[in-house]
Amino acid sequence: MKPLGWWLRHLHELLESSMARVLEAESLTRRHWQVLNTIALGACTPEEVDAAMAPFVAAEGSMAPKVADLRARGWVAETGELTDAGRAAHARVEEQVKAFRAAATDGVSDDDYRTTIRTLERCAANLEAA
Repeated sequence: MKPLGWWLRHLHELLESSMARVLEAESLTRRHWQVLNTIALGACTPEEVDAAMAPFVAAEGSMAPKVADLRARGWVAETGELTDAGRAAHARVEEQVKAFRAAATDGVSDDDYRTTIRTLERCAANLEAA
């Protein structure tokens, strides 16, 4: 049996490459989608987006360039909220992401999924406390 770290890394790579294929028709990256979704959920400033996406910001730097790109597409208004075009894009991409997530967890029961998430949360908490 391969160790946890191997599976985490392998799954991460598969998620990244598979999500890239899902988003390529919109010329988006996974981070673009996460920023778009974060704005749809109510973040209005680059600082609010960065706070909501703190783990990614810590690894990659501010998401402000992604916000600027979405603004240049006409999807984010100067006020930081989604425009009509942004809401339409979000809805369109969200459907693709939902289908992607369903495909990724196909054959995994709800109980198994919850157990996996709880296990990963426990492992993370153990390492954070160490």
